[in-house]
Amino acid sequence: MIRVYLIDDHELVRTGFRLVLSQQTDIVVCGEAGTGEDALAALRDVKPDVVLCDLHLPGISGLEVTERIVRGGWQMRVIVVSVQEDGPMPRRLLEAGASGYLSKGAPASELLRAIRDVARGKRYLGVSIAQQLAFGSLAAESSPFDALSPREIEVAMMLVQGLRMAEIGKRLNLSAKTIATHKYNLFEKLGHDSVAALTKLALQHGLIETGNA
Repeated sequence: MIRVYLIDDHELVRTGFRLVLSQQTDIVVCGEAGTGEDALAALRDVKPDVVLCDLHLPGISGLEVTERIVRGGWQMRVIVVSVQEDGPMPRRLLEAGASGYLSKGAPASELLRAIRDVARGKRYLGVSIAQQLAFGSLAAESSPFDALSPREIEVAMMLVQGLRMAEIGKRLNLSAKTIATHKYNLFEKLGHDSVAALTKLALQHGLIETGNA
């Protein structure tokens, strides 16, 4: 039996996933959370085989969740789901150790295939994502965010969410000085000096969705 843990801040999305997965005889939903923080607090005890994680979460994002699971050696695989099919994030997530990346627009059959493949130790890229990779749009160094480290991207995403420095430090378990350094470095690399400009750039390059800006 494949044990799956759901992470998405939209309850309706989690309900849809549960409905699809509950109809399978070889898959069971063993838990769920609406935020990355809640998920990380529970995952080591729940011990799922596969974590189905939204990319754009409030606070800690799917990227940070993936990195912490991989760094912690928790013996579980992560499939990231998102409406975003291009831009720098799919490649970043694969580099961070995600075992799969799937569009939220994918059919249920593709979701099930992804879960089963990843549970067997394979990697799975959604059809639309794989096409983008084949055409080279994900491999091209065309985004200014390619210059940022994964941690700098994480801080950038929280800044555009409107979080203050102290709150970012608390969520990432880092000192205010370290967060300030990351902020300075990412602004230097991007050539901007305001959160408003950062938000506009993030929207242009698909780092965030319009509704999250």
